[in-house]
Amino acid sequence: MVRVRLHGAQGPSVAVLHGGPAAVGEAEPIARGLADRFRVLEPWQRGSGSQPLTVARHVADLDALLAAHCRDDRVGLVGASWGAMLALAYAADHPGRVRAIVLIGCGTFEPTARERMREILRERMDERLRARMASLREEIPDPQQRLARQYELMRPLYEFDPLPEETPAGPAESLDVRAHAETWEDMLRLQRNGAYPAAFARIPAPVLMLHGAFDPHPGRMIRDHLRGHLPQLAYREWAACGHSPWRERRVRAAFFETLRTWLTEQL
Repeated sequence: MVRVRLHGAQGPSVAVLHGGPAAVGEAEPIARGLADRFRVLEPWQRGSGSQPLTVARHVADLDALLAAHCRDDRVGLVGASWGAMLALAYAADHPGRVRAIVLIGCGTFEPTARERMREILRERMDERLRARMASLREEIPDPQQRLARQYELMRPLYEFDPLPEETPAGPAESLDVRAHAETWEDMLRLQRNGAYPAAFARIPAPVLMLHGAFDPHPGRMIRDHLRGHLPQLAYREWAACGHSPWRERRVRAAFFETLRTWLTEQL
């Protein structure tokens, strides 16, 4: 079962896709920030179940959700982190359904960029944090709780000057460890066999990549690799900004102005 929250009632349809994988509810601030101009869908991607999760399953879920909830034949997709990767996967399979795509803090599509990301994170870690991370397996046997704690400890390495957390509309949900692992492993498999990013050459829609220079995901490396298959990709980077521009004190206003303006022009 895929749940969806609706924000706004007027304007073109936009689907905002959360990251993780499995970080349900994470995209709510983006959806709220667009609700004054667009009819925004915020899907909560499928959790773990009896069958292993795949990228194809998430793409099929998104297609069914858009068919059920969108009045428009073609929609805008806004994806954050893993959600940006899912947006591209969906648009490659359903190019006629997508009018425009925004990639926020997009994930990596090849090993060199992932290794650079690991290097950046290692450079930012001090000895105290390294020791805390090394002790987690002994201290927290439960994988769900351990991943949540790991995220909490690592999060400052992804942020530049973050604002306080926004109050969510509903109760927070814990990260589904199995859904996260199964989905990410399938994405890596598809990259290893050459399916991605080659399939993105089928996407005719305009694509805008929004990235923070402080984001450990190496934005310019990811941009250059994607442009080999998406020559229409436009890129905007902010210096004082980490992985989540909507949470960054110095760029939040510029981020939302850029996002709203571009989507209004394209949709």
